[in-house]
Amino acid sequence: MTTTTPARAINDGLREALRTDPAVLLLGEDIGRLGGVFRVTDGLLADFGPHRVVDTPLGEAGIVGTAVGLAMRGYRPVCEIQFDGFVYPAVNQIITQLAKYRHRSGGRIAMPVVIRIPYGGGIGSIEHHSESPETYFAHTPGLKVVTCATPDDAFTMIGQAVSSDDPVIFLEPKRRYWTKGAVTGTPSLGLHQARTVRTGTDLTLVAYGPLVAPALEVADIAEQESHSVEVIDLRSLAPLDTDTVVSSVLRTGRLVIAHEASRTHGIGAEVAARVQEEAFYALEAPVLRVTGYDTPYPPSRLEEDWLPGVNRMLTAVDRTLAF
Repeated sequence: MTTTTPARAINDGLREALRTDPAVLLLGEDIGRLGGVFRVTDGLLADFGPHRVVDTPLGEAGIVGTAVGLAMRGYRPVCEIQFDGFVYPAVNQIITQLAKYRHRSGGRIAMPVVIRIPYGGGIGSIEHHSESPETYFAHTPGLKVVTCATPDDAFTMIGQAVSSDDPVIFLEPKRRYWTKGAVTGTPSLGLHQARTVRTGTDLTLVAYGPLVAPALEVADIAEQESHSVEVIDLRSLAPLDTDTVVSSVLRTGRLVIAHEASRTHGIGAEVAARVQEEAFYALEAPVLRVTGYDTPYPPSRLEEDWLPGVNRMLTAVDRTLAF
């Protein structure tokens, strides 16, 4: 067991994938000589060379389109989208090509492509650098969508994603890149299983990616007020591990869901719908969502007012427990 950051853990996971499988290669803007904007690919060019770690032109559509062609020829490309808001020029390739080829070919053509996207806010950045585009991809059949919240998951999940024969959107919460934690190096869960990170009896609090840490803080505060909050990290957004969430709600009777993305049509709405379908008679209170607002992401000086955090989560927890 070692202690490291998610950024370093992903670097280690990519290094392991490059070392063990010659079909793996990396594509992206500034990922080679610079090591990526967040230095996630630092050192990989020196170790594996420019034919395995490829600095591309500034053109996301070209990056993903090239990856589709490489996958059809037997490679396992891992693309980096430099920031979340820059993925939209590649949406055509992702949705009309990447997501559909395996189904269109009756399973004969695998699409083992990973698209890494640093996402979410909280770093004081400018427009197009702090978005949460997960729902676009989770809504698209043919894509798998996952997000890590800890260094341990960052290491194991990137390896599992690269090994997948289906395309994986790999979302990396950029404001957690430098938070240290333990890495065991051994997967304890499948890529698409949720994790119960804290057990509780009074309420289930579901989060993923950047909001798992504040959710645990909420549970600590609630415990001081004699309330027991169970915290679940979804980890996978498509497919969703509904069973873990429903099993928890059947025991606690209450559910709060938190995510940075805007509220309407978000992941929280889907989780709420599934829980009311499968655990309606166990619910002791309405399901509540704590999310970003239905507006474009604000200027950096206002982002702390826009982002859901501990205070807004605690308000939802109090409302649910008081119902």
